[in-house]
Amino acid sequence: MELKDFDYSLPAELIAQYPLDRREASRLMVLDRSTGEMAHRAFSDMVEVLRSGDVLVLNDTEVLAARIRGRKPTGAAVELLLVEKRAGTREGREVWRCMARPSKGLKKGSEVFFEGGTGRRAEVIDVDGEGFRVCEFSGFSGPVTEAIGEVPLPPYIRRSVEDLDRERYQTVYASAPGAVAAPTAGLHFTTALLDEIKSKGVEVLRVTLHTGPGTFLPVRQENVRDHRLSGESYSISPEVFERIRTAKREGRRVIAVGTTTTRALEGSVSKGGIDAPELEGSTTLFIYPGFDFKVIDGLVTNFHLPRSTLIMLAAAFAGREKLMKAYEEAVKHKYRFYSYGDCMFIC
Repeated sequence: MELKDFDYSLPAELIAQYPLDRREASRLMVLDRSTGEMAHRAFSDMVEVLRSGDVLVLNDTEVLAARIRGRKPTGAAVELLLVEKRAGTREGREVWRCMARPSKGLKKGSEVFFEGGTGRRAEVIDVDGEGFRVCEFSGFSGPVTEAIGEVPLPPYIRRSVEDLDRERYQTVYASAPGAVAAPTAGLHFTTALLDEIKSKGVEVLRVTLHTGPGTFLPVRQENVRDHRLSGESYSISPEVFERIRTAKREGRRVIAVGTTTTRALEGSVSKGGIDAPELEGSTTLFIYPGFDFKVIDGLVTNFHLPRSTLIMLAAAFAGREKLMKAYEEAVKHKYRFYSYGDCMFIC
């Protein structure tokens, strides 16, 4: 299986730069994975598309204000993405595993300085095996993210962060801080829409997977099977998983909202199966065509970048040929792509 198998052409004007005024106003493509048939709907039609008895599983991770900007002692600009807070933080200091851009020259002992207060700085105390910088921050009276953090919009949104992004690059049900990117399929839901869905008899459950940068790093190997994902932490309550297991036994559909929810659910059963899940930990599960799904029966997901691990996961569930035809159709009908774009329901 080659990387080019997951490529497609996308006009730049179809990459959504802003969210729509209303979350539920996004378009929805419904893809039947057994027949390949497609239907064009509005996302608010999810109430009609879902069935009574379905289980809809959301990822309640909350996106951190994880992007910070500083300068080296030379004055050169540095951007850090705070990926994971480390234990053992001393009073008045925080230790974070970070991605740095540019990373050249940021070796152990290097310092980065920040505006807004005397003594605000970070020292690189380690460089790990994946090239991440482990930085100790000092000089802040509160959390670094609150003091100088920005919403970590992805690079294909070619504009500065605005006030609206603090609300709109976050799901309405986000409650577990820890992600560096939004679980974007969930951005289309409103509280009112979820209430309608519940009123129809759909069971709505929550799990947590903190989206890390590994999901979005480019796949560089031509043979996609050689790619490796960094671990992402997840947590599923025993009560939630028992409801999912009950639904499976009763033949009811379990529908994951997003690739992150999918990785949490399928990662939990990857070793012990559905009767012996690991409900908490870190998953490196890489899903691509040929994967045997054990939990999900439906997938709500945005339109993803070509050659990405996300489009590979969607292709694994829908079938590669059916998915790529759906993407061609989406381009033809001028759907909006990526994080602030439209959505599809693969069922």
